[in-house]
Amino acid sequence: MDQFVIEAKVRSETGKKAAKAIRAEGRIPAVVYDEAGKATSITVDSVQFNKAWRSITSTSLVTLDVEGKKYDAFIRDTEYNIIKDEVLHADFFAVTNTKPVVRTYKIQYQGTPAGVLKGGFMVKHVPEVKVKALPKDLPVRVVIDVSGVNIGDVFRVKDMNLGDNVTVLTNAEDSLVSVAPAR
Repeated sequence: MDQFVIEAKVRSETGKKAAKAIRAEGRIPAVVYDEAGKATSITVDSVQFNKAWRSITSTSLVTLDVEGKKYDAFIRDTEYNIIKDEVLHADFFAVTNTKPVVRTYKIQYQGTPAGVLKGGFMVKHVPEVKVKALPKDLPVRVVIDVSGVNIGDVFRVKDMNLGDNVTVLTNAEDSLVSVAPAR
């Protein structure tokens, strides 16, 4: 998946009145934080932001173009008005891709276990895994193929393959999925 580019402009005015004026222009007030904790107030185009925000996960990087200076960033948080269906404010976290980050992923399952087709029941054990990697190497989502799991078999954390650059911090012997026999 291509990385989204969101164009941004530095802003000097803050507060409710300024935010209302920014939204009237079709932009969203936002803040970008760097790894040192320094905050910079910016505005982003609402169309570009919404296109990216509705298409990515919390572990996807976007390219934040702040007046010609480009940053890799995560969309950290948003303030959303559910009645008007619009984003009111956004927080970005700019990364340098030199320090690994730790993220927790909910596991998504793909396929039907062979044991279920023979009358067994799929039992999900651990719902999420914790991984450590450079931001650019983080997977978008963790999907495991359970179609090869038979009755009595167990799919463990060590059976996952997330790539060479990703370290799984969850115990390797933890069971993710097993297929129990029918009673």
